[in-house]
Amino acid sequence: MNDSAISRDLIRGHIDTIILRVLLEGDNYGYEIMKSISVISQGRYELKEPSLYTSLKRLESQRLIESYWGEDRSLGGRRKYYHITLAGAEVYKANLSAWKISREIIDVLIEKQEGSPS
Repeated sequence: MNDSAISRDLIRGHIDTIILRVLLEGDNYGYEIMKSISVISQGRYELKEPSLYTSLKRLESQRLIESYWGEDRSLGGRRKYYHITLAGAEVYKANLSAWKISREIIDVLIEKQEGSPS
């Protein structure tokens, strides 16, 4: 398994939280959310369109985000924008806290510490 496959497997369970994080920066539409994730990860992770829209649908059904149609654009038509709700912001904070705790535990379990038995 190569590095990108490993990264994708680890990231997959956190896509909802990643999308919530992007929407904390402001309302956005699908393509721009994917682009933001790529930019934030410095090109090391690219969210695929099917995963994005599955996640957006799930987040909206959980009322963590809301959608609305943007102004009509002459080129490309109207865009569906997503907005994080107060509940979504709270879930993001809880997920971030859980991630930090998990990361600390995993680091201790995986990394060999100085002075620990071989």
